[in-house]
Amino acid sequence: MAETLINKVANSRLITLKLEDYWPAAQMATFDLKDYLFMELILKEKDFRDAIKAHDFSQYQDKTLLVFCSADAIIPAWAYMLVAAAASPFAIDIFQGTAPEFLSAYYRQTIASLDLEVFVDQRVVIKGCGEKEVPASAYLDVTAKLRPVVKSIMYGEPCSTVPVFKRPMTRK
Repeated sequence: MAETLINKVANSRLITLKLEDYWPAAQMATFDLKDYLFMELILKEKDFRDAIKAHDFSQYQDKTLLVFCSADAIIPAWAYMLVAAAASPFAIDIFQGTAPEFLSAYYRQTIASLDLEVFVDQRVVIKGCGEKEVPASAYLDVTAKLRPVVKSIMYGEPCSTVPVFKRPMTRK
């Protein structure tokens, strides 16, 4: 007599949370202030203002614009303000920092706004691998957010998980 195969993972009632599903919808574009520095050291106000006026900011239409300086230079706050003023009619969002910095901040805000109701007293698997590289800080943030309400948190795939947290059983 042949044994019937039972999919224990499908019957386990685990909730799989894919942080990759929360990836920002808008495409990211960069604006490196290094390209506007004199000898990659000094920002000259008049030259910078002229360059900002000449720059085509419409290329950032509906994108998240990441503004940073990759050179080791002191950039005055007003320089970022000028870029924001010029880009804001086009960009969907403007962030001062690099892509990894933006993604960490984005995920922190997104995770902070998660509705925890669906996770109360549940076993949750935080999926680890995917096509997009989710920042490590997002895994830290989601664990801290979920821990007070879930029964357990695991990392990986439902068929092969690493236990992260398990709420102790209470005696009645």
